[in-house]
Amino acid sequence: MSTIYEVATLAGVSPATVSRVLNGAAVSADKADRVRAAAESLSFTPNRTARTLRRQNSEVIALVIPDIENPFFTSMARGVEDIAQEAGYSVVLCNTDEDAEKEARYLGIAVSENMAGIILATASDNVDLSGLLRRNRPVVAVDRGPHGFDMDAVLVDNLSGGRDATRALVEQGFRRIACITGPHSVETAELRADGWRQVVGGTQAEQEPYLRYADFRVEGGRRAMADLLALSEPPDAVFIANNLMSVGALQVLIEQGRTPPQVGVASFGDLPFPTLAPIGITVVHLPARNLGVTAARLLLERIGGDRRPARTVVLPNEIEEPDAASLNMKSISATLVGSPSTPERGPHA
Repeated sequence: MSTIYEVATLAGVSPATVSRVLNGAAVSADKADRVRAAAESLSFTPNRTARTLRRQNSEVIALVIPDIENPFFTSMARGVEDIAQEAGYSVVLCNTDEDAEKEARYLGIAVSENMAGIILATASDNVDLSGLLRRNRPVVAVDRGPHGFDMDAVLVDNLSGGRDATRALVEQGFRRIACITGPHSVETAELRADGWRQVVGGTQAEQEPYLRYADFRVEGGRRAMADLLALSEPPDAVFIANNLMSVGALQVLIEQGRTPPQVGVASFGDLPFPTLAPIGITVVHLPARNLGVTAARLLLERIGGDRRPARTVVLPNEIEEPDAASLNMKSISATLVGSPSTPERGPHA
């Protein structure tokens, strides 16, 4: 069986450098490539049990996410795994179902099993991470902020995303623009709704009838959209604060014969099944995989001994608006289904 010293000799580096590469610590790309090539050439397999005993933690990372069925988190998980595997770490995926108690159990398991670190998309803003941080366990928050804890975080720009999506609907000619966002307890839901508020303007009393809080799930989007359409003066457009709720809202619109672009729709996040999506939808594309990649790199740096102050990385979104041809169908569609004409300006546009 090959040894770390043989790998070091073949790679032309010190045994300490080999150890740093295997532990995911910061090493130049050239040295890391040479070490990995040498290890592969010699069929070198680290003694993981001995290393775990020496370092008092495993070579396993916990990835705690709120909804494994959401393709956004699936893509993010792929980014985490790709980087972790390159550094010799395995990833355990923990799905909380937006349940704070379930999340707390997973975090406890991560500590009891001496996992090397945790990447966490919290189930709510009230998560208590003090126990983890007291044990100096590296934690990186992803998608949702850490709230009162001094730790690394990788986020998307929720406020500007909500603002840009709503502004796009205004520029497309819509005036009564509603918002379907996530739970009150999740900051991302409030930030995306705040972006909507900034664009539609008006007083809180004028905004409130067109704002719905849901659960970031398909059924939540369905209920909220049905409720909005039942208003005496229903919206002519809607900004929806995540991809699964967008699916539910679109289902209701299609069932009621109000398909885009007759009714404006802007989705914060890519629809899970884009080939089935109607034309005329505005989409805020989120860097899901890059969130995972960036979070994993930050975590591996912390595991490797990085003691710099906590960092927050905000990744940009990209917005895709419907083309002019699909938007030109708006007035035609409205005429065909006999919809009432859109007033020049709604109560909170």
